[in-house]
Amino acid sequence: MKAVVHKKYGSPDILQLIDMKKPVPSDDEVLIKIYATSVNRTDCASLRGKPLLTRVATGIFKPKLEISGSEFSGIVEETGKNVTSLKKGDKVFGFDDQGLESHGEYMKISEEKAFIIPKNISVEQATAGIEGVHYAYNFINKVDLKAGQRVLVNGATGAIGSSAVQLLKYFKVHVTAVCSEKNINLVKSLGADEVIDYISEDFTKSNQKFQYVFDTVGKSSFFKCGPILKNGGVYISSDLGYMAQNLFLPFITPFIKFLFKNKKTAFPFPANIKRSILLIRKLIEEEKFHAVVDRSYTLEEISEAYKYVEKGEKLGNVIITVVHSDFK
Repeated sequence: MKAVVHKKYGSPDILQLIDMKKPVPSDDEVLIKIYATSVNRTDCASLRGKPLLTRVATGIFKPKLEISGSEFSGIVEETGKNVTSLKKGDKVFGFDDQGLESHGEYMKISEEKAFIIPKNISVEQATAGIEGVHYAYNFINKVDLKAGQRVLVNGATGAIGSSAVQLLKYFKVHVTAVCSEKNINLVKSLGADEVIDYISEDFTKSNQKFQYVFDTVGKSSFFKCGPILKNGGVYISSDLGYMAQNLFLPFITPFIKFLFKNKKTAFPFPANIKRSILLIRKLIEEEKFHAVVDRSYTLEEISEAYKYVEKGEKLGNVIITVVHSDFK
């Protein structure tokens, strides 16, 4: 089979598409014939080993997993003898922020990490939404979200941001989305109640007050967003921030309320991928979620896909099509 490998940390230029043996599943695993995968922020961080904190999971000096990729959709080709919930021919999808080695024609995975694809979406849509929904949901479950609250989403056109807008609307929240003028119609189509063009307006100087600010691109800060937070409001960022401040401020702000005017931060440590996937499957089946797909590449073009994602300008998700002619 063909697979994309990197034996050290570095830029997208070190990625190699090579021929290697097809993996053999253990008794508790299934072999997946991959039809689509993606390149996302998780993959880019794993490739470069940055921020350095990520190496605790991916490998201190070199990658634990040589094959890249964390998201997939495909068909079960073979099952281990102990597998009971899946059978050959099942169409499945999945994600793991620790890596799945999904940038190849085949991969093996434990039974509990593969989930049946909803019947009402394409294979590209299936692989597109998981990472974004998982991280967006881990913003939401860090706060006491209630219907009618006002939430601002910075970076509303990215994989996390576009997912956050849709999830927040599902939970009946008033959403103000921040994006560029050219993407306003897209963001409104996702359900945003109001949209701020960050090029013409500094959202941190808005006259509106929000219960929560979800900085899904990590380009602002608690200190900049403090003035637009309501009393008791919370700022959450997908990025560690300057000198990793977003890791430490959640432990500081609750205890110095007078200094921060009872405003706090939280960090969206991702957890419980299964819960996120079951949620996205439910929303897709109910036609209440639609993953935004920017563009598609082939395995042979994967270095270019990484470079594009690293620019930070993508709309939603970037898909890698592996095999698709016989997948309906």
